[in-house]
Amino acid sequence: MQPDKLYTPLTYLKGVGPRRASLLGRELGIETYQDLLFHFPNRYIDKTRFYKISELERSQSDVQIIGRIVHMKTVAQKRGKRLVATFVDESGEMELVWFRGQRWFQERLKLNEPYVIFGKANWFNGKYSMPHPEMELLSKFRQQKRIKMQPVYPSTEKLGQNGITNRLISQWIQQVLEITSSCFSETMPPEVCNELQLVDKQSALQQIHFPDSQNALARALFRLKFEELLLSKKMHRKSRIKGFVFEEVGENFNSFYKQHLPFELTSAQKRVLKEIRADLGSNAQMNRLLQGDVGSGKTMVAVMTMLLALDNGYQACLVAPTEILAQQHYNSVHALLQPMGIEVGLLTGSVKARDRKPIHEGLRSGHLSILVGTHAILEEQVRFANLGLAIIDEQHRFGVAQRARMWTKNQTPPHILVMTATPIPRTLAMSLYGDLDISVIDELPPGRKPVRTVHRRDSDRLRVFGFLREQIALGRQVYVVYPLIQESEVLDYKDLMDGYESITREFPPPEYQVSIVHGKMKPQDKEIEMQRFAEGKTQIMVATTVIEVGVNVPNASVMVIESAERFGLSQLHQLRGRVGRGAEQSFCILISGSKLSEDAQTRLQTMVHTNDGFEIAETDLKLRGPGNLMGTQQSGLLTLKIADVVKDRDILKAARHYAALLLKQDPMIGREEHRMVRENMQRMDVFKNIWDHIS
Repeated sequence: MQPDKLYTPLTYLKGVGPRRASLLGRELGIETYQDLLFHFPNRYIDKTRFYKISELERSQSDVQIIGRIVHMKTVAQKRGKRLVATFVDESGEMELVWFRGQRWFQERLKLNEPYVIFGKANWFNGKYSMPHPEMELLSKFRQQKRIKMQPVYPSTEKLGQNGITNRLISQWIQQVLEITSSCFSETMPPEVCNELQLVDKQSALQQIHFPDSQNALARALFRLKFEELLLSKKMHRKSRIKGFVFEEVGENFNSFYKQHLPFELTSAQKRVLKEIRADLGSNAQMNRLLQGDVGSGKTMVAVMTMLLALDNGYQACLVAPTEILAQQHYNSVHALLQPMGIEVGLLTGSVKARDRKPIHEGLRSGHLSILVGTHAILEEQVRFANLGLAIIDEQHRFGVAQRARMWTKNQTPPHILVMTATPIPRTLAMSLYGDLDISVIDELPPGRKPVRTVHRRDSDRLRVFGFLREQIALGRQVYVVYPLIQESEVLDYKDLMDGYESITREFPPPEYQVSIVHGKMKPQDKEIEMQRFAEGKTQIMVATTVIEVGVNVPNASVMVIESAERFGLSQLHQLRGRVGRGAEQSFCILISGSKLSEDAQTRLQTMVHTNDGFEIAETDLKLRGPGNLMGTQQSGLLTLKIADVVKDRDILKAARHYAALLLKQDPMIGREEHRMVRENMQRMDVFKNIWDHIS
């Protein structure tokens, strides 16, 4: 490849100039010839097919029809007039409508002559109509040579206002393709090109912009998507970094497993532990994502993995995103390991300076083997003697830079186990966490009953209150959760307080006690309220989503979610996971208004229909797309120019397969036959920051 030509500033392209180049840079980030070539069409106007009027569908995009105008009339409207023509073919009739230039069209259009029309057909007043269609006499249409599939490019209103039309962008791309026709060498490994019969890069770019046929377009799309995914940074980080070898399964692990395990591990937990042990003994740094629904036993797996670190002479830490969750993890880990005499430290932002000193000293000396905490663990002054394992919980809540700091805690990076209770569809996980191996705990401990979920309207509230009284009379406890959306914090707070007053009226003291927890409270007040509920001193907790993670009350059997239509599926599923933690049947009641959007209806029906977190995550992915799911804005997912991790799952699987083969054959991508792959990866920043903290 001759990169110099490709990186030519757009100002040098005929017809662009400094002003238009500046506008394209600001609006679309297009600054060079290469940027323009990689500004791909987002759809195509397919002029390979002619439709009959009877074949039209209401959700259709642009269509092309052959027919005749049999009648024209001018119709008065509030402001001015419109011209309406009756257009027929052998299958039916429709209307053509002009709101501007009526007189011009009326004088020039010919009745009963065959025309080719093209445009968007709308369903209106019981028939199809097409506003301002493109029109050409059939006789002229047949005489002209034309591109059958016309590209339509992403644009902005400002570009249109400044005369930068779709046609102009298309012309500039044609120019650049001609100028750079000799600039492209093959970038894919020869064996991959042969096996998959990939079209060459130059042909792929030509056909993506100006396809000769649907088949040529499909082959170009596959080639460019496959290449983008194969060269993705996340495909190539695996197996590059050496790690500590944990050879011993020693006294701590075996003693805990035989004498202190509070319950039999599920087969899923055993399988995951086997996968983790294989990683830890492999001479490579473990990077594993552990997924499992709330209550599936991830913490137990984490504890046993930390014991493997201790058995091999290393320290371990567990980092959580909030103080509440860190405290909960600390309580669990401390209770499990105290009988074995293993000391566990807790470090959060609210730990006072005088209490931090012994923790810091214990870590540096190696006396303190296990530390649980929040972002406070990532601070510069927190130093370990020999950190061998870092476990990060609900890691999507941590920024990329924060996670990277964990690597600096030791000269050789510690093994990393990332845990999440937010199910991620496997397709998305493969791309979002392509550099991680994935383990799934896909079964709940024995004796757990699935939570029953129902959807109720505001008008059913008195019935819901009656049900809550019955549950409280049985000795159970109840959560009532209100939305918390940052943009409308004042409104949310008002909703919460109104709800609290309503609950206390229906459930008055001294017969009932009600807790309240929200983001505006001081941490210590929040902790007191949560503690009262955990100890059973209050029967109802009214809260915002602050209780989404971090509250474990097995006796709480009912979760009421107010304004449920305002929550995303992931949040609804997380909130439901707060109940169903004891042996009794638990319930989740989704309360919504009477008017629901189609998406809101789908979300609530999905919650009623299934408790499977992965099925819920798949639905969420379809509704919201990958960019809005799981904080993926910081994942690098959105930098894909042409591939779509949801729609292109088969291409993604193929790219992962060939990336793994490539790394197995040539771990450093150093062979001469892979030179173009290496150069392209370097150009795409694939190698950047991989070994930043490794000497």
